[in-house]
Amino acid sequence: MEELFENLLKNLNTGSDCDPSLMSPPVLAYMGDSIHNLYIRCFLVSKHPSNVNKYHKLSINYVSAHSQSEVLHKIHENLTEKEQYIIKRGRNAKSGSIPKNADITEYKHATGFETLIGYLFYSGDINRLLEILKMSADSSFALAQDAKSIGSPDSCEPKFTFGGEHD
Repeated sequence: MEELFENLLKNLNTGSDCDPSLMSPPVLAYMGDSIHNLYIRCFLVSKHPSNVNKYHKLSINYVSAHSQSEVLHKIHENLTEKEQYIIKRGRNAKSGSIPKNADITEYKHATGFETLIGYLFYSGDINRLLEILKMSADSSFALAQDAKSIGSPDSCEPKFTFGGEHD
């Protein structure tokens, strides 16, 4: 899954003329949110054969503002000074919306996390981007929530019907 996602990111970013240091934090967060969401979906599909409804419910545990805020706190010590600065820029940027399902502090931390993901994507640092995405997917918070929902990844076996849907 990692290699496939790495190739996808490299192909998406080919020829990008964007200097991420000149881009606004909300734009970086917008792209970071999309990249994080896609990574988590790929991660879940590769680890947990299931159906679309379960994937959606599981992905919420990973991509919610609360979860992203928790992840950011857990990986903070593994971030460089520059990465911490980028997160701060994203966290302090004015948002045009009010969070619906998170408090404002969690929302701002999640926006900082998404800003970092977007920044790493546009800077072309795909290896570091993948490291951080993997840290987020492997975080104990998301895995604990995940285990409550469907059980251990090792116990999942794909079950196919003639219609091609998972059980």
